[in-house]
Amino acid sequence: MEKLYVFGTGNAAVTHCYNTCFAINDDDNFFMVDAGGGNGILRILEDMQVPLNRIHHIFVTHEHNDHILGMVWMVRMIATEMLKGKYDGQLTIYCHKELIDTIKTLCRLTIQKKFCNLFDDRIVFDEVTDGCHKSILGHDVCFFDILSTKAKQFGFVFLLNDGRKVVFAGDEPINRERFSLLNGADWLLTEAFCLYDDRERFKPYEKHHSTVKDAALLAEETQVPHLLLWHTEDKTITTRKEAYTAEGKEFYHGEIYVPEDGEIICL
Repeated sequence: MEKLYVFGTGNAAVTHCYNTCFAINDDDNFFMVDAGGGNGILRILEDMQVPLNRIHHIFVTHEHNDHILGMVWMVRMIATEMLKGKYDGQLTIYCHKELIDTIKTLCRLTIQKKFCNLFDDRIVFDEVTDGCHKSILGHDVCFFDILSTKAKQFGFVFLLNDGRKVVFAGDEPINRERFSLLNGADWLLTEAFCLYDDRERFKPYEKHHSTVKDAALLAEETQVPHLLLWHTEDKTITTRKEAYTAEGKEFYHGEIYVPEDGEIICL
C-alpha cells in the first residue's frame, strides 16, 4: 500500500515545526512534493530514513520561499551523490514553466557550479501545465492550476494502485471552478491555517487561506471520505491535533487527519 510521508505541516512563519512538504511512497521510492524553506529538510529525511537515492521525482508547487528554498539543498545533496557515483539515473523536477528558471537561478547563485552543471543532463526539469498527465512511480498524476489569488500554483490528482484518487489542493482553499476534481476522490490533502474559532487571532482570510471549519465543510459537501489538514499555524501546536480534529468533526462526517511532522500515513 502507498504511504504518505509527512515531512512538515506548518505555514511559512512557523518555528515549532517545518514548512509543509511531503512525499508519496510506493515500493521504497518517493514522489516528493516541495522541500520547505531550508536545510531542515535534510534532518527530516534522515530522521524518517528516506534515502536521497530513492528520490527521483520532486514536484515544486510554487515560488513562495517556504516551498522552494529547500530545493537548493535537495539539488545540492542529490548532485553530490551523483558525483560520488551513489545515485543512479536522473532526478526529475516537475514545476510550471516560470519556476524552471527560478530554481536554476537560486541554485546558480548559492551552490557550486559543478552541481549546476548537472542541469538538463542528470537533473532535468519537466514542465507541468493545467490538465497534463505524467507517469510518476508508475502512477497517473494529473496536474492542475489551482487558480491561485497570489503566485501561480499547481496541485495534482494522484491515482493509487487500486484506482482511488488522492487530491492535493495546494496551500490555498480549492477554487470552486476546480470542485469537479474532487468527484470520486478518496483523499483530500488541503491547508487549514487555523481554527475557525481563532480566525480573529490569525487572520487566515487576509492571507487567502482557510480554517478547519472551511476545509471540513468542503470535504462534507464533496463527500470525500478522508480529509488531511496541514499548512497550519504553530502557536497552538501542543493542542493542534486534538483541537483541529474536534472542530472538523462538527462539520464533517469522514475521517480527519491532522498529522505531526514525521508521521507516516497509509493511503
